[in-house]
Amino acid sequence: MENNDETTYAVVVNDEEQYSIWPVAREVPRGWRQVEVTGTKEECLAHIDNVWIDMRPLSLRRAMAEPTAS
Repeated sequence: MENNDETTYAVVVNDEEQYSIWPVAREVPRGWRQVEVTGTKEECLAHIDNVWIDMRPLSLRRAMAEPTAS
């Protein structure tokens, strides 16, 4: 299958440290911020694969790290 997508994408992240990609020609949606990585869809997704190791939202990771009351 041939990939004809010539769009340049940016890696974006939200406050829960969840990652996605977004076309650079479009305004980043509210609640997301762009990180310093742009490129093809494949390049951006490869970056996300390398950095997004724990898929749990930040709030869940924090809640699970809190000591439980006994």
